[in-house]
Amino acid sequence: MKLQGMFAAAATPYDHTGAIYTAKVQHNVEKWFRTALSGILLGSPAGEGVLMDPAEREILWKLAIPHVPQGKLALADVTAEGVLPAIKLAQAAAAAGAHAVVSLSPHQYRNMMYGPEAQMLFFRGLADRSPIPVIIHNAPLWTGVDLLPETIARLAEHPNIAGVIESGTPGGRIAALRSLVPKDFAVLAGTEAQVWDALKTGANGAVLALASAVPYATVAIWEAFRTREEEAGLDWQQRITHPAILVTDMYGVPGLKHAMDLNGYYGGPPRMPLSPVSPEARQEIEDAFQIFRGC
Repeated sequence: MKLQGMFAAAATPYDHTGAIYTAKVQHNVEKWFRTALSGILLGSPAGEGVLMDPAEREILWKLAIPHVPQGKLALADVTAEGVLPAIKLAQAAAAAGAHAVVSLSPHQYRNMMYGPEAQMLFFRGLADRSPIPVIIHNAPLWTGVDLLPETIARLAEHPNIAGVIESGTPGGRIAALRSLVPKDFAVLAGTEAQVWDALKTGANGAVLALASAVPYATVAIWEAFRTREEEAGLDWQQRITHPAILVTDMYGVPGLKHAMDLNGYYGGPPRMPLSPVSPEARQEIEDAFQIFRGC
């Protein structure tokens, strides 16, 4: 398994009743893979995974993964507060055909998760019993728990921990990690505004919510990096930064889903208690995403 290139943190389509919209899952997955994405992450925060029960996550994986082409990767988010629930999700993800699982740090008891020993206990416990490789998702702005580079380096010694996604961490974090972890341990960016810099300082790729709406724009950054076209890479980075802020930091999943609707994907309604974006926000997103028409 090669964790390299651009991955979409995939939004989950729901119908007007709040149920997973089966036909639109297939539609989105097949359309995403008409681009050169390396894979998709299913059931992450961008996919409203926290609003699903375990059975629904399993349904999503079973619906989506059969449409992931050979040679591409299906990653399943198994974030849970306890090791045993995460293991059960990992086993279900493996049975559904996922290639690897992803987990945030537990954070309900965040005052007990600040120390590296508790952090390592969770991820090692998951990795010991997961049938497929584990990818750490370090997102302290979401969880309030930050795994420091030294902690991740120690976790990288585990044979079933394959990489880390860094979301919302300082710009120098990628370089610090790259200097500490083995070459075959994947370091992936998770923040759209930092993708180009992350690649330049050693990231193997990125997992981005924006790629649910405009996958080509994210792939273009990867291709510019791969072919050493600095000017093109900086240009694409500049293009994605403001739209990405709108559909991640400002309007979140409802904004992301509206951006998907603009570009031929099915975004549809967010799941309650999230609500659709306001008419003013819709217009702001439409204006910002004009530059991606046809991407």
